[in-house]
Amino acid sequence: MQTDMFIAAPISTLEILIKGVFIGIIASAPMGPVGVLCLQRTLNKGRIYGLVTGIGAALSDIIYALITGYGMSFVMDFINNERNMFILQLIGSAMLLVFGIMTWVSDPRRSFRRTTNKKGTLVHNFVTSFLLTFSNPLIIFLFIALFARFAFVIPSHPLEQTVGYAAIVGGALLWWFLLTYFVDKVRTRFEVKGVRILNRVIGSIVILASIAGFFFTLTGLHNPALN
Repeated sequence: MQTDMFIAAPISTLEILIKGVFIGIIASAPMGPVGVLCLQRTLNKGRIYGLVTGIGAALSDIIYALITGYGMSFVMDFINNERNMFILQLIGSAMLLVFGIMTWVSDPRRSFRRTTNKKGTLVHNFVTSFLLTFSNPLIIFLFIALFARFAFVIPSHPLEQTVGYAAIVGGALLWWFLLTYFVDKVRTRFEVKGVRILNRVIGSIVILASIAGFFFTLTGLHNPALN
């Protein structure tokens, strides 16, 4: 069992920054309906439309991240207990494992739909992406798993916590920026089956991260990237 509690240990701004970026990427990367929508708009309308779609999703994600974080901050007495934190990190790792497996076996190609030639305004593309993402509150469970696994909630350090939330937005935006850039560059050679391959790569990474989480929690070893 771990003996170094994340609240008692010194808080590194760089550490919470890295955690936030990682959480933002994990929350955004799986190719669900919004990811597929971003790909389709990038291919059919242009990169800026795909990027705006990703920004809309990122805004929705940070709202749910804040709801999750502030909700967990109200139970800090429970989380500060070493045994409870040990159990929470195991549960978080288990939830990440399930999420990784579901990502790996899912086939995002089923979410592809016919699109019209009308581009619409950038605001329209932003709003529709935001609403589509916001209509799925189940992402809260993913944030609970990530926050527990990475000991992300630190209400006694408001400055570092704010940096962490900003980093989540940064990580999400980084993902959408890189995704739309890549798809735009290979648009003439893009194949739909490549989306499933990408999903399996993402799922594999999440599965490995969850296994590493189990290992470090059960052995009591401290890994800055996970604890």
